[in-house]
Amino acid sequence: MSITDGPGAAIRLDAVRKQFGDTVALHNIDITAAPGSLIVLLGPSGCGKSTLLRVLAGLEAASSGSVHFAGRDVTALPPAARGVSMVFQSYALFPHLDVAENILFGLRARKVPRAERDARLTRTAAMLGLASLLERRPAQLSGGQQQRVALARAIVAEAPVCLMDEPLSNLDAKLRAEMRAEIRALQQRLGLTMVYVTHDQVEAMSMADQVVLMREGRVEQDATPAELYARPATAFAAGFIGTPPMSLLRLQAAPGGAAIAGAPEHPVAPAEAAGAMLGLRPEDVAPTDGPGLPAIVSGAEFLGAETVLRCAVGTAGETLQARIPGNHALPAGTAVRLRLPPLAHLFSSATGQRLPLPSHAPTFA
Repeated sequence: MSITDGPGAAIRLDAVRKQFGDTVALHNIDITAAPGSLIVLLGPSGCGKSTLLRVLAGLEAASSGSVHFAGRDVTALPPAARGVSMVFQSYALFPHLDVAENILFGLRARKVPRAERDARLTRTAAMLGLASLLERRPAQLSGGQQQRVALARAIVAEAPVCLMDEPLSNLDAKLRAEMRAEIRALQQRLGLTMVYVTHDQVEAMSMADQVVLMREGRVEQDATPAELYARPATAFAAGFIGTPPMSLLRLQAAPGGAAIAGAPEHPVAPAEAAGAMLGLRPEDVAPTDGPGLPAIVSGAEFLGAETVLRCAVGTAGETLQARIPGNHALPAGTAVRLRLPPLAHLFSSATGQRLPLPSHAPTFA
């Protein structure tokens, strides 16, 4: 069955571990992805996301655990027998072959009959806007066109699972935005199950049905983009997601409740929150002419439609950010008062795990 006849394959990883000598790259990874979904492996460099993609592809053998596609255990199968296609960061186009031959290279290697090859090429080239470029060589194409050729080579294989390893990292910002939309639309149109690796949270949040945030070879949080943003499971997730990310501030015991470290005269949370970390989304913080948390502006970044203020609070080096509409050219050293939102995010200072909110959490500042 071709990918155009139905949804892609479900993916399941059970306790997948990968070890290189004494170094553990993946620690017992458990992930499930629904058929036809786009799952993003997100995280900083060195977190294990590309290694996990290579294990899915069969380019690396798992040290233990199992990989299943559509209920089939493919752990011991070579890449060619897994039913996957892959798009690499470098595009990996053959410079001496024209676009058509680059797209068809895998089908020729698998000895797909010519009539079927030609039909797939026509269909795929039309889908990706490459019909007029089939006789060109890669050197005659723009970066975006080369990326489309790499995509076409994956699509023409008609595999139910498509793996992408940071495919847009070589493109400029405008083209990246365009290609994000194109890839997402293509994935939904074809019903592919797509696993997409990136360190760019904007790609993850704008494209994914499911985001797997990784850190040091472990899954930090596995959730929808909306849940990852609204309820980060750890301080790491809170500080990684968002532009700018959530501000994390230490809380200490103070008269009347818990206060940001170094600012004991202005409690911002109930007393039972002392010792935890307070999380504040920058868009929920704003300067106010009325009562609020005293702060000193340490910098301002004008982004066109909005300004991001960096503010120092108290005497213990705690800082937070406020994202406010319009241009607010406040010089460094300006004293401001900040209106804070109701308490919504608390994290353990010891483990970084999300903490339940106190049963009564009024707004203090």
